[in-house]
This record gives sequence, structure tokens and C-alpha cells, in this order.
Amino acid sequence: MTSIGGAEMVDWNLAVATATRLVRPGPEVSRDEARAVVTELRRHAKASEEHVRGFTRMGTDDIHDTPILVVDRPGWVRANVAGFREILKPLLDKMQERRGTGAGGAVLGAVGGKVTGVELGMLLSFLASRVLGQYETFAPAGRDLPGGGRNGGRLLLVAPNIVHVERELDVDPHDFRLWVCLHEETHRTQFSSVPWLRDHLEGEIQSFLGETDVDPMTFLERVREAAQSLSGGRPEGEEDDGGRSLVELVQTPAQREILGRLTAVMSLLEGHADFVMDGVGPEVVATVSEIREKFQQRRAKGASRLDLALRRLLGLDAKLRQYRDGERFVRAVVDQVGMDGFNRVWTSPNTLPTKAEISKPADWVARVHRKAES
Repeated sequence: MTSIGGAEMVDWNLAVATATRLVRPGPEVSRDEARAVVTELRRHAKASEEHVRGFTRMGTDDIHDTPILVVDRPGWVRANVAGFREILKPLLDKMQERRGTGAGGAVLGAVGGKVTGVELGMLLSFLASRVLGQYETFAPAGRDLPGGGRNGGRLLLVAPNIVHVERELDVDPHDFRLWVCLHEETHRTQFSSVPWLRDHLEGEIQSFLGETDVDPMTFLERVREAAQSLSGGRPEGEEDDGGRSLVELVQTPAQREILGRLTAVMSLLEGHADFVMDGVGPEVVATVSEIREKFQQRRAKGASRLDLALRRLLGLDAKLRQYRDGERFVRAVVDQVGMDGFNRVWTSPNTLPTKAEISKPADWVARVHRKAES
């Protein structure tokens, strides 16, 4: 635990307990149905390896270092809290060093990590019912949650959320489960086949966090603001901040540069996964066109005003744009230079697209292919 002023800044155990208590129950299924869903997801995840490797022409035996876990919503919470603790440690350590430099540290010491843990738990409970699957890049191994080997990582499939969405969309459940597995398996393939990718991404994130110039009180207020949105809106008299996300609210000029690079990488990874799941789809998912159409409508529509506000505050709207913009980039490049030509993107950090190139794929093709052929 990281502490400020003698009090824990984040009570991670309380965050898990709060999220587990508040998360909505999943759809009603019998015990036999639940077992069947888990078995089928594991089978589809295994089958997706061959489908994705054949389509992308990527692959390595190291993929077996990354476990596949079918989890429920509390399981997703526990896995992500472990990842958050790992990746946020430098930022929390930095805030600890500043505990005596201003009022923020004193206030945080008074508020205590238990309040922060409850608020983070509220946010996690919101997210836990929305994620279908996730490749956890920075996943420390635990007793109940095995992590990856040399390349780290683990693939999570959130069974109740997959069942909920397939019912909501009224699509073929077996096709939908395989379709989701194809997306997540693509992420697993990306990181297992590109040995430098994990370290590069971690370096960029740590650089971003290292540049964070925010006092502890400001950080806590932003977390509280998001949590308060879940429990009835903003405090009385508080004005709207223009819909900025938590990330945008703590940016420095140096961070904006790093965030631009991170945005480009995440757009590439998410867009590539969407491109692959739809590209493989017609061969193995008979109803892929119907699934994609209904799923896109669901993404665009969102849910309640509360859901839309939280998506904006947490930066989830940016993630939706990453799927769309990244998929357009991948499709345009593959159309122009083929899959092998696209795969030059994985050569080194220097061949990753910039944020500008995500919007102008021809510029990436000209830069990377001209340089390689000159």
C-alpha cells in the first residue's frame, strides 16, 4: 500500500470488496448453462489461435506463455486491481514524496485510503459489467490469477457479460462467443508475436505517469468526481468541466506528446483486432455481418445519460474512436500493400504509426515502405 500522511492513499483490498459488493449480478443462467458457456469460451479461445495466426500471418510458440481465464465480474475486478497496483505504483510513490509539500497531502491523509478505495470500487463496479474480454498486458501472477511467462499477460473472457450482450443483441450465441474470442486472441497474438511491444508500451505509460504534475488532492478530486457521477451526479453548484476525461484533466505539455503516441498505438492494436475478427469471421462465423451491424449500433447508441457521462469522463469515448480509426487504418494499409506489407508495422517502435498517420494511412505506407525500399 502507498501511504500519504500516515494513511493509505488507496486501500486496494477495500476497492475490490466495494466493487464486488456493488457490481450488478449477471444474467440468470442455470449451473449447467454456466458450465457450458465456460467450456465453449475456452474451446473457442483455443480455436481462435489458429484462425488468427493464419489470417494475420503472425505467430509464435510463446503464445502459450499467456493463460486464458474465463472469469465472472468479481474475477475481472480482482485481475484489474492487481494490474492497476502494478502500473500505478510509480505515480503513487511520486505523490507520496509530495505529501508534505502542500495542502493536498494533508487532506489526503485526513480522508484516508479507505474513502479512495470505496470510490475506486464504485468505478470498477461500473466497468465490470461492460467488458467482454481483455488482454491484460501488465498482469502480475497471483495465487488465484496466474500470469504470463516471459512476455507477461493473460487473456480474460468475462462470461456473464458475453451472455448478457448476446441476449441483448439477439444474435446466435455460439457465433457471438467465437467472434469475441477472435478479437481478444488477436491482442494475445500481438503481444506474444512482437517481443518488444510490451516493454515499449510500459515505457510510454511510465513516461506519461512520470510527467504527471498533479498534487494528491487534485488527483483524489478527479477520482471522486467520477465516482460521484455514479451516485447521483455532480455536487450542487459545481459546473461542468466540458466533458474532459480523467487523463486529459492531468495532462502536462510533455504528457500530451506521450499521449499522442499512446493513442496511436492503442488505435493500431484495437483497430487491428476489429479488422481480424471481421476478416476471419466469414470463414468461421456464419452470422458475422448481423453481429457486427447490431454491435456497432449498440456501441454508437450507448445507454443512459449517466452511462454517456461516465464514458466521457473515464475516456471510454476515446477508446470507441480507437476501434473505428484504427480499423480504417489497418484496412487501408492492407488494401494498399497487403497483409505482409502491413505487418512491417511490427518491425520496431519506429515503424508504429503516428497519431497523424492513423488518420492518413498513405503517409505511413510512404514513410515505412519507401524507407525500407530505398
